[in-house]
Amino acid sequence: MSDLPARRLLLVHAHPDDETIGTGATMAKYAAERAGVTLVTCTGGERGEVLVPELAHLAHDQDDTLAEHRRGELAEAMRLLGVADHRFLGGFGRYSDSGMAWHEDGHATVGEDLPANAFWNADLTEAATLLVEVIREVRPQVLTTYDQFGNYGHPDHIQAHRVAMYAAQLAAVPSYRRDLGEPWEIAKIYWQAMSESRWRRSLRAIRDAGDTTSFQGLDPDGPLPMATPDADLVAEIDGSAYADQKVAALLAHRTQIEVDGPFFALSNHVGNEVLAIESYRIAKGTPAPGPNGLEDDLFATP
Repeated sequence: MSDLPARRLLLVHAHPDDETIGTGATMAKYAAERAGVTLVTCTGGERGEVLVPELAHLAHDQDDTLAEHRRGELAEAMRLLGVADHRFLGGFGRYSDSGMAWHEDGHATVGEDLPANAFWNADLTEAATLLVEVIREVRPQVLTTYDQFGNYGHPDHIQAHRVAMYAAQLAAVPSYRRDLGEPWEIAKIYWQAMSESRWRRSLRAIRDAGDTTSFQGLDPDGPLPMATPDADLVAEIDGSAYADQKVAALLAHRTQIEVDGPFFALSNHVGNEVLAIESYRIAKGTPAPGPNGLEDDLFATP
């Protein structure tokens, strides 16, 4: 235990690329500051949409080799973000991407064609116990994951939330699975979020810059179902210094990110507003806000 870094962050995500989209700047910042950063990815992203025509054959309904390809993309993204400790929950291939469908109300929902080992169907205690082992090994002071709705309804995001929250409880129980190590209570748990005010400003800037295709269908003055009211936010990590790393890591997820779209041609100011400022709600622990009323360090204590 003496070999562990003084500050240790555990992130639980559903698929390769989710970590970079939602928390890439946070990961790069803490990795650069020599904190312990551990990423647990729950599936291989088998059912992701392949955006590169020449790689379309990787899809689950063709060669079904997308997960292995995305495994490589994730490894490269982690190299670019400076994150050395990455694991798949239960080992690569234990749980499959469940896929999803779009609900008529505009959010993701469970699809009809679930694979046999779909993460959505995972036994909660079994999956949480796999994470308990990681928690007791890494002994993080901070955990981040999605909110109870998976931020937008994706079944694997919802399940990742459930597994992470339950594992955090089980890991702290001295009598639970003594064989997995000494109990550990995580001091602070955060749910990643998207600031409503910042998202509206960013969308306006993107539209004003002439980009009418990125984030298509979203109106800066209309409903934003994925956004979180600013009053619910507790922490804001300014990763502007790591924005280039985050963009590079996003581009490493080549099958999932449209790298030649107009969004990546925008000025750094607009890109930083969208990509580098990452917001969080607190689910456990006592926040220690800074001068602007928000925490600027997930490890902060009162």
